[in-house]
Amino acid sequence: QVVSQIDRYRGGFDGDGDWNGARRYYVTQDSDLARIRSQEVEDLGEVNMASGDTLVDFVKWAVSNYPADKYVLILSDHGMGWPGGWSDPAPGRDGGGNDARAPIAQALGNQMYLSEIDDALGRARAETGIDKFELVGMDACLMGHLEVLSALSEHARYAVLSQETEPALGWAYASFLNTLKENPGIDGGQLGQVIVSSYIDDDARITDEQQRLDLYGRGGGFFGAATVPSARDTANQMGRNVTLAALDLGQVPALLDSVNQFAYTLQSGEQRGVAKARSYAQSFTSIFGSDVPASYIDLGNFVQLMQQVGGGGQIGEAGNAVLQAIGQTVLADKNGQEKAGATGISVYFPNSQLYGSPVAGPPSYTAVAQRFAQDSLWDDFLAFHYTGRQFEPSSTELAVPQPSSVRAPAAGQISVGAIEKSGDVARPGEPVTLRAVVDGPNVGYIYFFTGYIDQAGSSIFVADQDYLEAPQTREVDGVYYPDWGEGAFTVEFAWEPLMFAIEDGTNRVTVAMQ
Repeated sequence: QVVSQIDRYRGGFDGDGDWNGARRYYVTQDSDLARIRSQEVEDLGEVNMASGDTLVDFVKWAVSNYPADKYVLILSDHGMGWPGGWSDPAPGRDGGGNDARAPIAQALGNQMYLSEIDDALGRARAETGIDKFELVGMDACLMGHLEVLSALSEHARYAVLSQETEPALGWAYASFLNTLKENPGIDGGQLGQVIVSSYIDDDARITDEQQRLDLYGRGGGFFGAATVPSARDTANQMGRNVTLAALDLGQVPALLDSVNQFAYTLQSGEQRGVAKARSYAQSFTSIFGSDVPASYIDLGNFVQLMQQVGGGGQIGEAGNAVLQAIGQTVLADKNGQEKAGATGISVYFPNSQLYGSPVAGPPSYTAVAQRFAQDSLWDDFLAFHYTGRQFEPSSTELAVPQPSSVRAPAAGQISVGAIEKSGDVARPGEPVTLRAVVDGPNVGYIYFFTGYIDQAGSSIFVADQDYLEAPQTREVDGVYYPDWGEGAFTVEFAWEPLMFAIEDGTNRVTVAMQ
C-alpha cells in the first residue's frame, strides 16, 4: 500500500486543477502523468510541511490506517545537505518550525533542519511502535552526507540518498514501485538497489516518447520537433552529474568508528597536505554559494587523495579502514561521468572562511548535525585543522571554537612574475607564446582569461577562459588534479585569438565555453 501527503502553495503550480494546501492520497497505479488520479483521502488545508510535528502526524495516520509489516518513508523536496531541507514558503497558522538554537536557522528560516528530522523520526517510532523504518529515502538534493546517515541510522535499516543535486524528475517511482508490486517480499536493501538502478534510466518521463516531447517543450524548444533526443541520449545527458546510493544503515556505527580513527590520525599529518586533498577531492554543489570553494566533498575520494598526497603510515592504514567501511555501507551507487570520484557518502569540510562563520561554522554545524557531532570526532578534527586545538580519541565535547581563533592552514603568498611574450601580434594559426614564473607553496589551479576592455563602459567583456595544464597530472578514482612540483616553476602556453560561437546556419553568437 502506498499513501502520500502532498502540499502545494498558491502560485507554485497551476496544473491539475490549480489547487493549493495539503492533501492525503491512497496511491494507485495509472498512466496519467499530468493529473493525480489516485483517491483523495483527506484535505488538510494549509499545514507546515517544514515542521517535524507534521511529519510525525503523517506517520501516525499512515500506520494507524494502513498497517504493514514493513514501512518505507520517502521525503521529497529541496535538500540542503547536513542543514536539512524541506522548506514551506506558506506554512499557514503553524508558522515556521526551525531549530532556533542554530544561527543557520535564523538565516534560512522555515526549514526542517536535520536535528528536527532526527527528533521527528524518533517520536514517530515511539508513538506508533515501529521498531525501525525498513527504508528512509530522501528524494532531494545533497542529502548523501555522513552527517545525515548518522541521524538516520537510529531510525531505519536502509537509506537512499543523493550526494549531488537531483534533476526535477526525481526518482523513477513507476519503475521501482512496479518491481515492489511484483516482489513484495524484498527487503529495504533490495528495494534501495532497485531505486538506484532505475534512477533516470527508467523514468517514465524519459522512456515514454510523448512524455519526452513534453519534457522538451513539445519539440518547440532548442531541439525542434524533429530532433528531440532519444531516451538513451536524454538519460545520458540528464545523468552526467547525478549521484544516488543505497546504504545499509546497520554499518554506519562501524563507519563512524573508522572515520573517528582517521580523523584522529590526521592530527599527525601536515595540514597543508590535508587542505590540498580537500581542495582536489570530488566535490558537490554547495548551498553556501560559488564565491567560496565547494565544502561538500566525497569522503572516500578525500581519503584516497589524503593517502596520495602524503598520508602514509598511520594515516594510510586508517584511510584503508574508512574505505573498507564505505564499501560495506554502500549497497549500490550510481554516478554520472562528471562525478567520477563519488563513492556514495559526502562529508562537510568547509574552508576557513566558512568555518569562521556562525551560519556555516561550528555554532550551526554542531547544533543541526547534533547526533553526528556527538558521536564523531569530525567536528574535533575541523577545530584542530583551523585552530590547532588538539583532541583525544575519547573526546565527546562539541567542538565550537571562537571565530577569532580560526586560521587558514594552507594560506601562503602566491606570486606571478612578469609575463613574457614571443611577439606583439597574434593571428589564427600564428599564436603568441606567453610565459611567466609562478611561485608559492599552495598553488592549485591556474587559468587564464581573454577579454576586451570596454573603456566607455568601464568593464571587461570576458570572451574566453581556460585552465592551464600542469607538467604532470595525477588521478584518484577518476578525479584528476595538477601536480606543479616543488618550488617556483614556469608556465608557458601558446595563445591564438580564437573564440567559440553558436550558430543556426544564419546567425552566429559568440559564447564563452565553460
